[in-house]
Amino acid sequence: MQRSKNDVWVGLFVLIGAVAILFLALQAANLLSLNFQSTYHVSAKFDNVGGLKPKAAVRSGGVVVGRVETLTFDDKSFQARVTLALESRYAFPKDSSLKILTSGLLGEQYIGIEAGAADKNLVAGDVIGATQSAVVLENLISQFLYSKAADGPTPAASEKK
Repeated sequence: MQRSKNDVWVGLFVLIGAVAILFLALQAANLLSLNFQSTYHVSAKFDNVGGLKPKAAVRSGGVVVGRVETLTFDDKSFQARVTLALESRYAFPKDSSLKILTSGLLGEQYIGIEAGAADKNLVAGDVIGATQSAVVLENLISQFLYSKAADGPTPAASEKK
């Protein structure tokens, strides 16, 4: 009887530990967001969203103010349409702008909001027009290499011949 009781307690602790590890793994991978705040949805179009993913953070001044809800492709304008779920307690002017930024050099991407100066605030269903696409590292490197190739050989390289 005593051994059976101990087995139940050990099993219960193992189960709680497994649930805790699963919860932490989902939180770390940004796949689980427990947010009980009411939200409103706004959308924006970007030429390039890079590696932005659904559930990515939306930040203003370094504070998470919402999450990326969906990413879709608009086949009429050939742009990516991003829907954001912003927390209702945060109000942003209608002329606010969005940028896709990266945490660190090669970290995850998120959307940064820069508040504008309009008198009216964003409401559910609004479309934000001022956007700046993601900076793709490969594009920057290729632009640098092509500009160096267009300049021709350097004077030091031509003197060695």
